[in-house]
Amino acid sequence: MRFAFIALALLIIVLAFGYVGGWLTPHRLTAQRLVDQLQANAGVFAGYRRNHAKGVCVMGYFDSNGQAQPYSLAQVFAPGRTQVVGRFAIPGGNPYAPDSSAPIRSLALRFTQANGQQWRTGMNSMPVFPVGTPQAFFELLQAQQPDHPTGKPDPAKLGAFFAAHPETAAFLAWVKTAKPSASYATESYWSLNAFEFVDANGERHAVRWRMVPEASDASTAGGNNPNYLDADLTQRLAQSPQRWHLIVTLANPGDPTNDATKAWPSDRRDIDAGTLVLTSTEPQESGECRDINYDPTVLPHGIAISDDPLLPARSAAYAASYLRRTSEEAHLPGTAATTKPEAK
Repeated sequence: MRFAFIALALLIIVLAFGYVGGWLTPHRLTAQRLVDQLQANAGVFAGYRRNHAKGVCVMGYFDSNGQAQPYSLAQVFAPGRTQVVGRFAIPGGNPYAPDSSAPIRSLALRFTQANGQQWRTGMNSMPVFPVGTPQAFFELLQAQQPDHPTGKPDPAKLGAFFAAHPETAAFLAWVKTAKPSASYATESYWSLNAFEFVDANGERHAVRWRMVPEASDASTAGGNNPNYLDADLTQRLAQSPQRWHLIVTLANPGDPTNDATKAWPSDRRDIDAGTLVLTSTEPQESGECRDINYDPTVLPHGIAISDDPLLPARSAAYAASYLRRTSEEAHLPGTAATTKPEAK
């Protein structure tokens, strides 16, 4: 009888792993299937992130002015300085893509508080996300998969997807006017997903945030250099640190917190919580950001996830990507020996 119970317990564990991994339900959307689709679209580059593969590490700090402290007990919002390790990148899984290949730039940050707790956030230079659910995002990736004869997505498939998903209208309207900028330093970066700040009394406040730059002098052309973003950032930092203001937006009752395709009205209250100061760069092949998984659900006390379904999906997909590339050997250009793979 005792051995039967042990066998039953082991069977339950195996079945649980099978369900989570999608082995028992092959048509269920899993993190593995999402990452598989990213690989199908861009190819596999061993040791690199499956998305936002091309980037650069940045170092700096965040100076809080205390203005957000009444809304969150997170130590990062108390007056003072918090160390930051970040990463700028462009979307896509090809680490050799030209910087002009997409109009979107991303900024990921890890704030390390004095008490050891971390706040990780991944932001993009667009005010809304194209879709609001993991399933819709997966279907978008499928529609974007290049055809073998042309090497480009089938316009008919993309058209059918957007026709079936009217929630993409706000994103498509933004895309029509978006152009690839010549600098990471002049972009604003949005959290896109909603989160909750928790104050000292346990009250919860729905928020989104964005990083707004002090610099504003970039053109929309990078010349013939396919790596102009890295070169521009290096030049700017050689002259002076680059600064962004962390603007926290407080939701009004009824504002959607579970739909990243919908921007909140512009009259919502904004709080300038402090200044992000970036002082130096490091190559992503060897910099500190290489081994950081910028999972946006890694949060300190005082910040919590909302009911946005994209957040747990992002966390799971980042973990799947992390496990894949850390199991690979990356033979990166310009290195004499195999280097440790990068993190997502």
